[in-house]
Amino acid sequence: MKAFECKHCGECCYGRGGILLDSSEIERIAAFLGTTPEFFSKWYCEPRNDRIYVGTRGNGYCVFFDKARLCLIHQVKPRPCRLWPFYPALLKDRETWALAKGACPGINPEASFEEFLREAER
Repeated sequence: MKAFECKHCGECCYGRGGILLDSSEIERIAAFLGTTPEFFSKWYCEPRNDRIYVGTRGNGYCVFFDKARLCLIHQVKPRPCRLWPFYPALLKDRETWALAKGACPGINPEASFEEFLREAER
């Protein structure tokens, strides 16, 4: 039994302001899109508290999420997106993991926290 199997539902792509970008990610994604880091930051990101986050559309989804094509920058997606759902906070705290388990259809509802941790190690 797998503890996690992505269902490509886009639930992890919904919500404002959770995807913090570092300068190397900004450069990498901008290059992938064929633009400059400055243009990318201005048109695709949200600055807050001296940090840069991936922007969201009016519908609440990431600017790079498309229901039909899914993640438009999948090949160069930011670290938080690559880690999901194996975030350090979910690996350290059973209650936080249980909340994520209820929100993400890809996390097997029959999986135990220990099974989730073992899968994260792989």
